[in-house]
Amino acid sequence: MGCGLYLYGIFPAPGPQGLALQGLDKQPVQTQVVDEFTFLYSEAKQKRYLASRRNLLGHEKVLEDAMQQGYRTLLPLQFGLVVEDWDAVSEQLIVPHKTRLQALFEQLEGKREVGVKIFWDTNAELQLMLEENPELKAKRDSLQGQVLSMDLTIQIGQELERSLEQRKEAIINRFREELNDLAFEVVENELLSEASIYNAAYLIPWDAEATFGDRVESLDREFEQRLRIRYNNFTAPFNFAQLDRV
Repeated sequence: MGCGLYLYGIFPAPGPQGLALQGLDKQPVQTQVVDEFTFLYSEAKQKRYLASRRNLLGHEKVLEDAMQQGYRTLLPLQFGLVVEDWDAVSEQLIVPHKTRLQALFEQLEGKREVGVKIFWDTNAELQLMLEENPELKAKRDSLQGQVLSMDLTIQIGQELERSLEQRKEAIINRFREELNDLAFEVVENELLSEASIYNAAYLIPWDAEATFGDRVESLDREFEQRLRIRYNNFTAPFNFAQLDRV
């Protein structure tokens, strides 16, 4: 017995035709036109979906598979959205937000989201920084095997921290210089871990991805082995399909 409708995303009508996709709970993915919007959905077998890795990836895969089949203009919906029926969709989403939904479709037409995440090894970067700065290295070395005042210890520690932060900002600015001019919009997201120094999403023209990817590879070579870069060249535009952005 179903628990309602699980919604994945919205396309401009008429939307995808003849998709053969499998959604959550191994349910077939279907389309439903409501007003001038086409919803991608499957029958919900649960009232509430746990945000597990498996479910999250399943949600994203449905959207990406639909886009890969040529249906590119898509507003992805947040994970776990279950509604009772299509009347509820009309009353809660379309009627109050129709104008903004239309504006989002216009903004996303002919565009795609890509993402860049940058990680570094803090200790390795610190050692490299000290090798390049003998004066700072001498100060750091003075912390070892000597009795220093608390004020001096704090001062040296703060200087090391500032220098490391400056190196981080220099790397981030280098990526901004190379990549931001290819994007209509850039969203800089929260960092994922202590090793993460940059996490950004870019809204770029569909046909600019090859150029964008080449620039990411060039930056990877430029920084040699200092960075670990994760480049996602195909994803639903979650960062740019938000009603509060229009």
